[in-house]
Amino acid sequence: MIAELPLSELRDKIARREITAEQTVTEALDNIRSGGEINAFITVFDDSAVRRAREIDAVIASGGNAGALAGIPVAIKDNIAVKGSPMTCASRFLEHFVAPYNATAVEKLLRAGAVIVGKTNMDEFAMGAANKNSAFGAVRNPLDTSRVPGGSSGGSAAAVAAGMCCAALGTDTGGSVRQPAAFCGITGLKPTYSSVSRYGLTAFASSLDQIGPLTRRAEDNALVYDVISGKDPRDSTSADAAAVLPYEARLKGRKVGVIRRAIEESFVSDRVRTAFFGALEDMKRAGAIITECEMPSFSAGIATYFIVSCAEAASTLSRFDGIRYGRRAEGGSYDEICSRSRGEGFGAEVKRRLMTGAFVLSEENYDRYYRKALKMRACIAFQLNQILKTCDFVVTPTAPTEALPFDYAPKDIKRRYYGDMFTVIANLAGNPSLSVPCGEDGLPAGLLFTGRMFDEKTLFSAASAFEKIRGGRAGGAK
Repeated sequence: MIAELPLSELRDKIARREITAEQTVTEALDNIRSGGEINAFITVFDDSAVRRAREIDAVIASGGNAGALAGIPVAIKDNIAVKGSPMTCASRFLEHFVAPYNATAVEKLLRAGAVIVGKTNMDEFAMGAANKNSAFGAVRNPLDTSRVPGGSSGGSAAAVAAGMCCAALGTDTGGSVRQPAAFCGITGLKPTYSSVSRYGLTAFASSLDQIGPLTRRAEDNALVYDVISGKDPRDSTSADAAAVLPYEARLKGRKVGVIRRAIEESFVSDRVRTAFFGALEDMKRAGAIITECEMPSFSAGIATYFIVSCAEAASTLSRFDGIRYGRRAEGGSYDEICSRSRGEGFGAEVKRRLMTGAFVLSEENYDRYYRKALKMRACIAFQLNQILKTCDFVVTPTAPTEALPFDYAPKDIKRRYYGDMFTVIANLAGNPSLSVPCGEDGLPAGLLFTGRMFDEKTLFSAASAFEKIRGGRAGGAK
């Protein structure tokens, strides 16, 4: 399958005209059509993708340079704007909304010659960890369709794992790129906050959200990251980011922090724990120096994340009132229109989180919950970065379990959200975090590298070295 080739190799083959962009894109579109049960896409760009592929082939045939991702089929999560195309955020509220402009990350992909094949399914407004909260149906894991692909970027992860594209963009607010990457056996990056522009991204929690790439390999991920990163005058929070390519794949001499108490949490399955400690042994044999670290604030990560993210969601999603755009219900007053529009347009999980956000922001609860969460967030960032003063990065499992059965029902509300227990720390602190597959048999587990601000290069270097230990790829989707 063409999609299994490393991106740089596929790009070079297209540039040498050994494979055409049209062949590559046609195969991706065929895989989308044949994989309908996975339900990875909300919108597929059949005709426009083939036309663009032919245009790229014509540029190459004339001797031109079509870009760093020339002819590479890429999918875009449906909360990221692609001009002239639907952007539903997997919600009935925005079912008929069409994006009037391109997100900056999309513009950069197009300038690099990428071919966008469609918009991927997701949890509604990026709120979920199983991709079962979509108004357009749940996504299935292509490695085992009886299991979830993870969320909220489950469609993007499933599309890459199933060969429906060679790379995809997702968004990560508390683990929504990395956790589905782990469940689907691929690689996913949550970049340093501000290194990738959020212009054109529908906000969930603006101080946490980041656009990140999903690919089969670490080096593929680095290539896409180099294309989409960098300062954008349209996003005042964006910052310059140094290129990560080229880099040397290396673990020897790297100081690796392990928060052992976190690994011993009861939520971590035996299989994930075994895969994690097996990965540590491989890293030791490659010359990495493993150091046990203390991070007392780790256990407060989930509670802190949900208070902060729900509070921000209650603010950012307040613009969905049924008046300016999106679904509009009938009513005799603004309040009635707004209430009915949201009642009809939002799903249960979105309503739950908006209500939680309104609760913690209320006058009587603001100090008790929200202000306290902001203080704990600062504590988490401080303790993580103290560890990173003496370690090159911290490693944990990406998720405490392998991909869960599709009909899994958590016994209590706490278990519903603890799937993000390892990933939320990087979002709260703003640090980069990269997940690669590390399972040997059956369903993959994820190995999570979390590093210093704007030091994605070290993460890619270590992850690529780990892939070499595991025989070219870290394991997972074939």
